[in-house]
Amino acid sequence: MRLTWSLTLLLWGCLIAGAIEPISTSIAVGIAAAVTGFLARYQNVLYYFHECCRPEWISYNRTGFEEALQTKLFGQHVASRVVLKAVTGFMNNTNPKKPLVLSLHGWTGTGKNFVSQLIAESIYRQGMSSGFVHLFTATAHFPHEMNLELYKTQLQQWIKGNVTNCPRSMFIFDEMDKMHPGLIDSIKPYLDFYETLDGVSYRQAIFIFLSNAGGENIVQVALDFWTRGRDREEIELKHLETALSLSVFNNKNSGFWHTSLIDKNLVDFFVPFLPLEYKHVVQCGLAEMAAKGRTPDREVVDLMAHDLNYFPKEERVFSMQGCKIISSRLDFYM
Repeated sequence: MRLTWSLTLLLWGCLIAGAIEPISTSIAVGIAAAVTGFLARYQNVLYYFHECCRPEWISYNRTGFEEALQTKLFGQHVASRVVLKAVTGFMNNTNPKKPLVLSLHGWTGTGKNFVSQLIAESIYRQGMSSGFVHLFTATAHFPHEMNLELYKTQLQQWIKGNVTNCPRSMFIFDEMDKMHPGLIDSIKPYLDFYETLDGVSYRQAIFIFLSNAGGENIVQVALDFWTRGRDREEIELKHLETALSLSVFNNKNSGFWHTSLIDKNLVDFFVPFLPLEYKHVVQCGLAEMAAKGRTPDREVVDLMAHDLNYFPKEERVFSMQGCKIISSRLDFYM
């Protein structure tokens, strides 16, 4: 990299000087020497202009992450608590025994993708745009079951190549409920407790799986709490995690069906995302208006939230769409 930058700067300097007036060979050599000397003395300055696998670009911001979870994620007290502790503990561990593996579950619109984005933003200076954050979507990247063996090979090569390039890489797998069974098992060795595999250590990497599978179990627990008159905030991880892992493991329509990732306990946390209530939809709406540069208007947001679908049908407690469609709906109501 240093040689490339030196040549680039040298060429640039020569072109600029040549555009002004002819220069002698001795002056050109002097410029080259000066540039080379500058780079040798201030080589780290180059890291500020191009993303690389260094602390200037990858550094965990726990305070910012916690604040974002508190102010931008609504109705997910269980997920917020679990994810914050899991990510913080992993990032503060200088010698983890395995990669961090999180599996986020819940109905669409409850915040799974959003939390993945917040995790990326708390670690990588460029967030989801970072060259070290890799997003895979089942229907886009692995659409054809007939190519399953090819996908396995490609996925292994992709992960190995990127972790070799930067040990602190993040891999997000969306639509796990649409993933072909067996595909995700191909990366099992990279999630295990190996110190190295073929000279590569995967222990600093992060793997996040997003899935709608198990959403029914989560909804049922939330509904039971509401029916018995118990407060939503009383729901804890222990009420959901075991049933959730068993549900996705035994679901033939899930990418986790009979997967060794669950069988070998390689998933660190199964994180449940609860169905959102009316008040949470309103909070999302007000936040979205502010994000659009508009003054939050409770009357407009209430009108939009009221027209969405809820269940149980008579009581209208839980939103069926969550916050996913709020951005487009608000454009209509505003």
